[in-house]
Amino acid sequence: MWRMDPCVQKQVPDTKCKEENLKLFRNLFFASGRLDSFPWTFLEKELERSRSSEVISEILNETLGNSLALQFPPSVKFRRKFVGELIKREEVAASAGAEPLDQLYDALAQVIGLEERGGGFKTYFLPDGGAVSLLENEAMISDGTTGLVTWEAALYLAEWAMDHPERFSGRALLELGSGAGLAGIVVCRTCRPSRFIFSDCHPGVLTRLEENVALNGLTDRTDLDVRVQRLDWTEVSEEQLREVGADTVIAADVVYDPDVVEHLVRLLSMILRCSSVPPQVFICSTVRNPDTYGRFTRQLETAGIRHHVIDGPVNQVFPYNRNSSMQLIQLVT
Repeated sequence: MWRMDPCVQKQVPDTKCKEENLKLFRNLFFASGRLDSFPWTFLEKELERSRSSEVISEILNETLGNSLALQFPPSVKFRRKFVGELIKREEVAASAGAEPLDQLYDALAQVIGLEERGGGFKTYFLPDGGAVSLLENEAMISDGTTGLVTWEAALYLAEWAMDHPERFSGRALLELGSGAGLAGIVVCRTCRPSRFIFSDCHPGVLTRLEENVALNGLTDRTDLDVRVQRLDWTEVSEEQLREVGADTVIAADVVYDPDVVEHLVRLLSMILRCSSVPPQVFICSTVRNPDTYGRFTRQLETAGIRHHVIDGPVNQVFPYNRNSSMQLIQLVT
């Protein structure tokens, strides 16, 4: 679980502490973060200290009242739960003498009558003040695919890319298993590649991927050639890969199913040998099942593909669980 107390971590003054926590509420709300990862302790202490519901009003202004919530609203289910958590704290404050907050109950009335659609937008804020907004499903697996949500390895790969934009600047990139598109969109927005090809196989994922790429303004860029392409790992040929012409390949959370490992390694072998100058290949994985990941690395070795682990600190930008076992590797021919 990802939880951070900005005041303790940074030892900042009270005013700055409040600003940091309000920002954290905003970031977690728009990313539909786990409700138990929000800084509720800060809110409870602030309510007790001030005997006022003003801080809840400030949180509402950063979240449900933010203009982004109108343009890119999180799922109805998430918004209802979030308002419910605020109401719990407000009721405790009211019992201690704080004035009831009409704004909070107005927010509840707005979400109660909405129809649940099984998904919503998630927005991830960038260091430059911009944001990436994606339409995602709520269920981790839906329509027979895991590609309609953003996974942790994509967030980590995006953060590493922002720390190392020189790896991607001016280069032609291919992303394998792009899914909802977070990692690729962040690279396009912050690392200045010359060309970027998002790829996936599932028809529903490709449709959603095209929507998210357009949603973030990439199809309107004149300085960047962006495409979304179907790439079936079981059918792709070396000729197709040569036509793609990528000099850098990235992938996140593609090593999760032992049944696809063989196809992935075959694809990587073709990518590395179909060009006179092998591309740089970076693969980021959340190691959920060590046996599956071990099978992947062993099959790389059998195919004559070496790899090295990229260590070192990576600045955390997005609110997610960094306690997971994450591994970023670069393939070496």
